[in-house]
Amino acid sequence: AAGLALVSAGSVPLVDLDALEITPTSRYRRMLDDYQMLAREQLICGMHTHVGVEGRDAAVAVAHRVAPWLHLLLALSASSPYWMGEDSGYASVRALVWQRWPTAGATSGATTAAEHEALVADLIASGIISDRAMIYFDVRPSADKPTVELRVADACTEVDDAVLIAGLFRAMVRHALAGLDRPAPAAKPPLLRAAMWRAARSGLDGDLLDLPGSPKPLPAAVAIR
Repeated sequence: AAGLALVSAGSVPLVDLDALEITPTSRYRRMLDDYQMLAREQLICGMHTHVGVEGRDAAVAVAHRVAPWLHLLLALSASSPYWMGEDSGYASVRALVWQRWPTAGATSGATTAAEHEALVADLIASGIISDRAMIYFDVRPSADKPTVELRVADACTEVDDAVLIAGLFRAMVRHALAGLDRPAPAAKPPLLRAAMWRAARSGLDGDLLDLPGSPKPLPAAVAIR
């Protein structure tokens, strides 16, 4: 009757910040107290994809190995051009908003389960985060499941896009598992961050970086092929 419909997208296009309520649990009240603006402006929706991997060491190794290609999945999923009622100029403003959290970013950089768990313990001990669920890397061994979890994608507006990204990520994981006896592809963290920014900026309508082989930009369609 109001001329409105539901849509799955990476950001809330129209919002009245004063009308928003925080989920009434102690955890979310504590997050609001600690993170202030970050919690109040958490008006974004991502799509998480889990792929089963046997063994925690394998899951950490796989997360490390797939990182150079994750910007391609962000570009394929980008569905959040609007922020606070305005066109942001980005295909995925969600990716920018998300990167403000202190544990957001490509991966832990760990190559073994012991290294990953030590990093998680240090972050909790620092007081910056309160629990394991606040490890917000773009790809991570799940905190509570025997999986590798992809967290980089926007919520997709089309079911077919969601299925495509899930299938591609599953293929990436299988490829990484098959190559665990070979050297891992190398891409420096600043380049991974730059590639993610480039994907967030223009999605499929501009260039994407040709990682891990080269930092040079390619047309999005070429990079994805």
